[in-house]
Amino acid sequence: MEYILNPWPWYISGPLIALVMAMLLYFGKTFAMSSNLATMCSMAGAGKFIDFFRSDWKEKKWNLIVILGALIGGFISKNYLSVETNTNLNLKTINELNNLGFNNSGKSIVPDELFGFEAITSAHGLLILIIGGILIGFGTRYAGGCTSGHAITGLSSLQKPSLIAVVGFFIGGLIMTNFILPYIL
Repeated sequence: MEYILNPWPWYISGPLIALVMAMLLYFGKTFAMSSNLATMCSMAGAGKFIDFFRSDWKEKKWNLIVILGALIGGFISKNYLSVETNTNLNLKTINELNNLGFNNSGKSIVPDELFGFEAITSAHGLLILIIGGILIGFGTRYAGGCTSGHAITGLSSLQKPSLIAVVGFFIGGLIMTNFILPYIL
């Protein structure tokens, strides 16, 4: 017998996220991947060179559990809870993606042209990763947190700066997708 597993519906996953957020707020913690990565940098000794990373990472080692959980959860979901399925895209979107060089638009969730091994080992792909990483790192630091931190933790605790940051993320994403990405590819 073959089981087909579908993503959890919003009415299950949404309350679970809310439960995690309530627990974090109760214990005085916040959820954000960028603070987890900052903890890893502090742990690796980046504080010797950059003041931002000078902190007692042992106080924040619980953040490392979030990273470990994300890695394990991603592995389990990819290998045991996912089914290969086509994404139902609009024909106009498929044509636009084909014009940008994506050959199998809608055949997978992430395109091999951007995330395949050949793409990330090419000079062009590596350059995109390095520049993108620098821009994301700068943006995360400048905005005082990442998308998950602002959109999940900040909005759930009704923080106005998080609302402004999330609106900025969406505007930046629209500008990138419609005006900058076609020139990069």
